[in-house]
Amino acid sequence: MASHAFIKLVGGSIQQHITVDEVENLFHYYKEITNKTGQQLNFEYESSAFPYECRQTDGYLSLTSDQRGYAKMYVGIGEAGDEHPSFLQITLPSDSKFGDRNKANEFSKFLAKKLKGELTLFNGRKMYFYKR
Repeated sequence: MASHAFIKLVGGSIQQHITVDEVENLFHYYKEITNKTGQQLNFEYESSAFPYECRQTDGYLSLTSDQRGYAKMYVGIGEAGDEHPSFLQITLPSDSKFGDRNKANEFSKFLAKKLKGELTLFNGRKMYFYKR
């Protein structure tokens, strides 16, 4: 059974609406900063930190991996209406692996922190990354 995490963009968020291209750019930024961390530690950290290939497919991002312990996850954008903010949905399909769940939690926290949003984790708990 698939599981989902949501990042809701709220009034205190950096922006109220987001596109798939902007989310893809945030993943590229994530890869860049983890690569720099690996250089400082003299360790090939980039492939471990982001073991996925990112592709846009029909309005959502498909993250797939052929590395051991990882399979796939999806990141989509939802609109609640013109006046309401956007939200991101991170989906782990039923054939995802434990590594995917760990990376999905890590990525969702990273995205929520960068966007200053409200994160609902896979277990239903909420984290707030904006000033309340």
